[in-house]
Parts: sequence; C-alpha cells; structure tokens
Amino acid sequence: MDFLMMLKAGILGIVEGLTEFLPVSSTGHLIIFSNLIDFYKHSDKAFVDLFNMIIQLGAILAVVVYYWKKIWSTVTHLFPSSKTPLAESGLYFWGMILISCIPAAAIGLPFDDMVQQYLFNPPVVACTLFFGALWMIYAEGKFKGNTITPLSATPVTPGKALCVGLFQVLSIIPGMSRSASTIIGGWACGMSTVAAAEYSFFLAIPVMVGQALLHFIKLLKMPTPLNASQWGALGVGFIVSFIVALLVIDAFLSFLKKKPMRYFAFYRIIFAFVVLIAGLFGLLAI
Repeated sequence: MDFLMMLKAGILGIVEGLTEFLPVSSTGHLIIFSNLIDFYKHSDKAFVDLFNMIIQLGAILAVVVYYWKKIWSTVTHLFPSSKTPLAESGLYFWGMILISCIPAAAIGLPFDDMVQQYLFNPPVVACTLFFGALWMIYAEGKFKGNTITPLSATPVTPGKALCVGLFQVLSIIPGMSRSASTIIGGWACGMSTVAAAEYSFFLAIPVMVGQALLHFIKLLKMPTPLNASQWGALGVGFIVSFIVALLVIDAFLSFLKKKPMRYFAFYRIIFAFVVLIAGLFGLLAI
C-alpha cells in the first residue's frame, strides 16, 4: 500500500472536514489541494474526482451523528397525528428538503460530466471564490435579518424550500459553495443565519448521497478496478473527514451566533488571490 498516497488522502480528508459546511467551497478547496500536493500523480483524474466526492460522505455522516435526535424524531413522527401537526411531521420536513433538491437535480444531473470536465480547475475555482465572496458581502447587507433563531423555531414553507433550492443551483459551479448559496437563499426567504445553516446541513444529506451514488455507478463502469491503495485512500479520507467535520459543525454554528458571514468572504478573496499567485509561480497547474 502506498504510504504517501494515504498521507495525502488524510490531508485531503482534513481539508474536506474543515470546509464542507463553511461557506468557502469544499469542492473548490479539494480541487486546489489535490493539485497542490500532486495527488493526481497517484492515479488518474477520474479517481481523484471520485475520491473528492466520496470523502464528502464522511462529512455528511457527521451531520447525521450530530443531528441524530432530530433525524430520529422525523422517523418516529413521520406521519401527522393528533399529537403531531402536519408541519411538525417527518413527512413534511423531508418533503421540504425534497423540494429544495429538485432544482439542483434537474439542472445538475444532465451537466455533471460537463461541469467536471471543464470547470473543475484552479482558475474557475479562484474566480468563483472571489465573485462569490463579493456576492456574500452584498447579500448579508441586503437580506440578513436575525442571527440566532434555530431551524426548529422556523416554519419552512414550500415556497421557502424552493427558494433555497434555486439558490443551491449556483453551487454546481466549483468554488461557489453549496453552504454559502443555501444560506444566502435562506436569508432571501426570511430565515435567520443559524436556521439557514442548519437547513443547509440537512439539505446536504440527500444531495451528497445522490452525487456519491452517481459516482459509484461511474466506478462500476471504470475499465480498471480500484487497487488496494486506492481503496485505502478512500477509507482514510472518509474517516478523517468525518472526524474533522464533526468537530467543525458545532464551532461553525457558535461562530454564526456571534460573528458575521463576511469574515468567510474576506477569506475567500484572500484564498482566490493565493491560488492565482501560486499558479503564476508554477505551484499549481493552471
């Protein structure tokens, strides 16, 4: 088994766990760091794209663990009853999540291969990080209301669910950030920052699982099966991203209750310029 490949897989797992739920684009960071540490030399681009997608499931598993009581409650109270109003039932909750998934699925699925072929590269990531940051600053000033009201105290209507889903479409472009797009969508339809972030967490579950299934299907169609080192890298990246993401979720929510989102926008702008400078000096293949 390739020890260096396992080490790089662990580094990428840390990057994924740190950035999946922050509005800085985990996909964009994985593209940059995969390039920076030359992860591509251990395999072809198809495997690296698969790896970057699969390890995101580790971060999604962290959401399931962190919000297990809420998720289990939606299962035990799946259907409306005399004690469970429709708006508090699991069927209604996951129905709203499903509505939010529809726009991205309708637009993203037909163009998934094209997006990966033409947009998964450092220049695109740098541009979307920069312009997405400016959009975040503008949106926070225009739409942001209260900060700390949790999702449990926020009624989510089909209109709000669709609004967040339409904003999520923007995250198809690597570097834009699914978290940033959905939080801004939440602001636009009247959610607090914390409620929008929590809704974004739950929305990530079916979105990322669906994308991972698509990549597993592609894996089955690959002419050459994965070797032991590649399977090992997937395992290391998955486990590391899960552990790191589990620590990040609570810290992120605590941060949002006290600080504005524009701090992440400033980081995005700085990182975008770092990416471009690294490319100019030959540290990144752009």
